[in-house]
Amino acid sequence: QVQLVESGGGLVQAGGSLRLSCAASGRTFSSYTVGWFRQAPGKEREFVAGIIWSGDRTVYADSVKGRFTVSRDNPKNTVYLQMNSLKPEDTAVYYCATRAAVGWVVPTTTPQYGYWGQGTQVTVSS
Repeated sequence: QVQLVESGGGLVQAGGSLRLSCAASGRTFSSYTVGWFRQAPGKEREFVAGIIWSGDRTVYADSVKGRFTVSRDNPKNTVYLQMNSLKPEDTAVYYCATRAAVGWVVPTTTPQYGYWGQGTQVTVSS
């Protein structure tokens, strides 16, 4: 079993920055791929970014490329999402997720992740 807790959300003006954290407990989190997703009101949950267990491979949605950076600190069992140049359309609840499988792939769809955090709200004002 893996438990995930997101933190770091908040209210920020357009052009600002936030860093989200995803802290994990249980099992061998450092061996697993982690994905960040977001869900805006009335919209489906969408993939934002992901990182494999070693940190050597990352994947980003086109909408956040060049603005967001995903990283991980395995000794701390934590994955981060640095978000720069935020836009109002980035407003959403952000979730981290992981899958109890070792590999070099970063899945981009929600059914491929078995463990989810409770989410953290990010609001970007114009």
